[in-house]
Amino acid sequence: MCDCMDHPKEACGIVGVYGHPEASTLTYLGLYALQHRGQESAGIVTVDDKGRSREVKSMGIVADIFDEKKLAYLNGTMAIGHVRYSTTGSSVIENAQPIKVDYVKGPLAVAHNGNLVNADVIKTKLEEDGSIFESTADSEPLVHLIAKNNKLEFVDAVKKSLAELKGAFSFVVLNKDCLIAARDPNGFRPLEIGKLDGAYIVASETCAFDLMNAEHIGTVEPGEVVVFDKNGMRSEKFAERGRSAMCIFEFIYFARPDSYIFGRNVSDIRRELGRQLGRESHVDADIVIPVPDSGVSAAIGYSEGTGVKFDMGLIRNHYVGRTFIEPSQNIRDFGVRIKLNAVKPLLKDKRVVVVDDSIVRGTTSRKIIKMIRNAGAKEIHYRISSPPIYNPCFYGMDFPTKTELIANSHTTEEIKKYLRVDSFAYLSMDGLVKSVSGRKDKFCMACFDGDYPVSLDVSGDVNKIRFEKC
Repeated sequence: MCDCMDHPKEACGIVGVYGHPEASTLTYLGLYALQHRGQESAGIVTVDDKGRSREVKSMGIVADIFDEKKLAYLNGTMAIGHVRYSTTGSSVIENAQPIKVDYVKGPLAVAHNGNLVNADVIKTKLEEDGSIFESTADSEPLVHLIAKNNKLEFVDAVKKSLAELKGAFSFVVLNKDCLIAARDPNGFRPLEIGKLDGAYIVASETCAFDLMNAEHIGTVEPGEVVVFDKNGMRSEKFAERGRSAMCIFEFIYFARPDSYIFGRNVSDIRRELGRQLGRESHVDADIVIPVPDSGVSAAIGYSEGTGVKFDMGLIRNHYVGRTFIEPSQNIRDFGVRIKLNAVKPLLKDKRVVVVDDSIVRGTTSRKIIKMIRNAGAKEIHYRISSPPIYNPCFYGMDFPTKTELIANSHTTEEIKKYLRVDSFAYLSMDGLVKSVSGRKDKFCMACFDGDYPVSLDVSGDVNKIRFEKC
């Protein structure tokens, strides 16, 4: 069943473990914590003390793929793991990660979060030189580049290969001797470092460390490779820092509220977004409710800032999984109803403020509003804790094309009429910047303002392009 929520989709989450006898189990726990970053496929690759590698990957969610038998099979003290959300047409096992090969220097595996804007250019050049690709994922070119640089020491080969990439990437790379974590020079995607019982761990978010009971000790910096081997941990540069371009949507929607990324707690940021939203667009109301789960923190902030009572007027079914059976048209809006349901006693005869983190096409939002109206709400005021999305993303988010974005073709008043609400408002750009740090130049906000930090090596109209992401 396709996802019915009216939000962008993230590409993936990554985990790496070095120097722990239960590396596969820790990686599994890390992926479990990062499941929100991708539900299409998951995988783990391990390497043991004799340099032997093993892998398990499949379509589906972490809990359905791995069990005790598979984790026991994945023996070794080093491991990397991946959860993936795929774009349309690429939800196939060939694109599941980590990508593992055996080359002249032994096993090699990579896992990637982000999107390479020059992947097609690199891939074409490699194919002309005789490379054969097994997937359409933009992560695979890195494997070929490392293999091509096999005459260099492994860390140098990785650094030289990374220097050829453009776009957004956080990588974990594994061979028979070491684990390497790397982040692009602009720092689009988060990558954090932890430690447990002398072992080192890297993960897309710190919530992974919490589940393992690991200590958060640092961050992989933009343009940095962090090497974990028998000598411990060391840092090297593969490129100079570029323009700072941390993805603002990590704070707005992607990351879990309990995570620390980019040096800040996600829940704190989202609450401030809600408080600022209340300052900008307060309306007399009886109750403020979130669109769960991603709108919860912002709705709490809105309540704190305005004094309007917070409650959970929509309940999300967390056990939906995937269904391939659609009922007849008699059950209208089935895709939304299977995930959300209104609490009628809370909403009946109430003036309701509904807080959501973003609105993309608007189709699902309209169905949610209809559900709330049918529950008896007297007034509905829809509030979005981010600015209007005008532009597609090329750095790891699965946005629709520009023409499909509702803000790109409709005014705020037109969206209000389309949603059939009593009032509608976005958070302002100034309010967003103020809430996150007061420094717009730290973040990538291209989806809002069209200012792309890294140029695109693509042909054709960029507003009509969908990338095959990691």
